[in-house]
Amino acid sequence: MNFKPVGIRAIAVSFPSIIRTNDYYRQHHPELVAKAEEKTLARTFSLVKSDSEDKALDIWTEEMMPYMSDPFRGTVERRVLTPEDSILDLEYRTACDALAAAKLSAEEVDLMLVTSLFPDHLLPGDAAFLAGKLGLKGAAWNVESTCTSGLVSLQTACSLVRTGEYRNVLIVVATNYSRITDPYDSLAFLSGDGIGAFVIGTLEESQGILGTKVINTAETCGAFYQEFTEKAPYHTYLRTRKNTGKMFVDTTVKFLRNCCEGAAAEAGVSFDDIDFFVFNTPTAWYAKVCTRALGVDPKRTINLNPIYGNIGPAFPFANLYHAAQWGKIQENDLVLVYTMGSSSNGAATVMRWGQVALGPAPSPALSLSKEPQEKILVHS
Repeated sequence: MNFKPVGIRAIAVSFPSIIRTNDYYRQHHPELVAKAEEKTLARTFSLVKSDSEDKALDIWTEEMMPYMSDPFRGTVERRVLTPEDSILDLEYRTACDALAAAKLSAEEVDLMLVTSLFPDHLLPGDAAFLAGKLGLKGAAWNVESTCTSGLVSLQTACSLVRTGEYRNVLIVVATNYSRITDPYDSLAFLSGDGIGAFVIGTLEESQGILGTKVINTAETCGAFYQEFTEKAPYHTYLRTRKNTGKMFVDTTVKFLRNCCEGAAAEAGVSFDDIDFFVFNTPTAWYAKVCTRALGVDPKRTINLNPIYGNIGPAFPFANLYHAAQWGKIQENDLVLVYTMGSSSNGAATVMRWGQVALGPAPSPALSLSKEPQEKILVHS
């Protein structure tokens, strides 16, 4: 059966107004920086060897080693919410930017898929709230697959548009890590916030999504969990298990190769055919692990961790947006996108880039006018 070409028509991203630098922590939390190696970030990302005979799995540890002398583990800046910020308001702004870029009205959206990690309230997710704010008349679903939520939503949306069930699908993904990260724990050094949106629809012949592979990541269940504080002021914070670092060593390369090789095979292409690779970059060395494990030139990817920290499921949006903004992706280029979410799924998709409209440049502007250079990736 010949399916019509479907893929991304527009991308928009937005970020909170506060840029929290490493100097902020040095000035406001000097004791935390001084004792960083005793805290969560250092325990999670420490030197651990794989028990497997497959030495390729040790790529993670080898690429992490240059960052071990840095208490911030390579992250330089993070965008974080103010107490007055509403995730729903930022989702709304980003959704409006994506629709404007695609030249669509809210009434022309048949379906919206929303991931709010985490919403302003406990449950449910923001899909219905955002639909009401936008004035959508069609369906609005909550989708949750941690850091892979964007690609799971992309696969779902494209499948539904191909079959004719829907015509225009809006995907909105929000990351809200700063509010669930203990400000007195070094995990905050890594945590950022951000929102991304895709508009999905039909494209020109041969463009759009060509192949996708999704697998579950059950081996990482329990790596991260939420803990409710026992004393006032009561709060829920994100925590990590003692063996979380070992999970990354044992699974990162395996999941990456499984998904990327599967997506490329379904698309009928090789890694040599891919013009640009986009990986979610929760750590400063993640992109290096990925390019080395796949045997591709590091110049064919992007690493935004130093300036955004870990923005989780928002990373595919930010990386694709900036890669296109900086001219690294051109129309008809083959692009492979990979993300891995703990306790959820890993996913890769191969697409032929179309005439993708970009929303306005995110504000506040990046500290750097172009892609971060290697010199800031190791030392903060």
